[in-house]
Amino acid sequence: MKKFFNWQVTLGVLLIGLSIAFYLLHYSIFHDAHHIFLYLIGDIGFLFLDVLIVTMVLHRLLEYRDKQAVLNKLNMVIGTFFSEVGTELLKRFSQFDQGLTQIAKNLVITKDWSDKEFAAGRKAVKDHASDLDSKTGNLAEVKAFLVGKRPFMLSLLENPNLLEHESFTELLWAVFHLTDELAHRKDISKLPDSDYKHLSGDIKRAYQQLIVQWLDYMKHLKQDYPYLFSLAMRTNPFDVNASVEVK
Repeated sequence: MKKFFNWQVTLGVLLIGLSIAFYLLHYSIFHDAHHIFLYLIGDIGFLFLDVLIVTMVLHRLLEYRDKQAVLNKLNMVIGTFFSEVGTELLKRFSQFDQGLTQIAKNLVITKDWSDKEFAAGRKAVKDHASDLDSKTGNLAEVKAFLVGKRPFMLSLLENPNLLEHESFTELLWAVFHLTDELAHRKDISKLPDSDYKHLSGDIKRAYQQLIVQWLDYMKHLKQDYPYLFSLAMRTNPFDVNASVEVK
């Protein structure tokens, strides 16, 4: 860092020296200090506008472009997550959802969906007040699935750009927490009611966040990758009529 700083200082002194030298050369040839100061003051006056344009306009544009590039890479990571874990996990979580029929009506995505429908779907998920009952589904299968996928999910956390996507990171932590809760219980079929209630809350937290991220991912596919969106519609875990085969 010190070496880099010294290099900057040396370059700055050199540039200032060259500027002074050329102004002196101009004066020695034309003997017109008025002309020199006229343009010098004008250039310095424009310098503030130049800094404004560079820092507040160009910098913002470059920052936005870089952020979009990072988000595109993250969407690839999110796509991998749903291919390997997310879509199957939605199916397994939905077996605990006592109000699945009601919420599923808002999640049957079609090619005609607009931003308005996606926004309505997100709102429906956040307003979904149905209780999840961990005793109504097969917790042992969910446990085995999550424990088996833990190495894959841990590999996702190695992506340094993941911090740019706060909501997806929170989803991963919610799923990790549920995985640890299940993994520490030896016999998942013999638990007190209070413990089943606790697990129901952990499932609900991960379930709701998972649906929201799934909606955002589906919206991204619809806008940018229609061929992937077609497959995602045909494997929609909330559509009882969905079929991967094209009909």
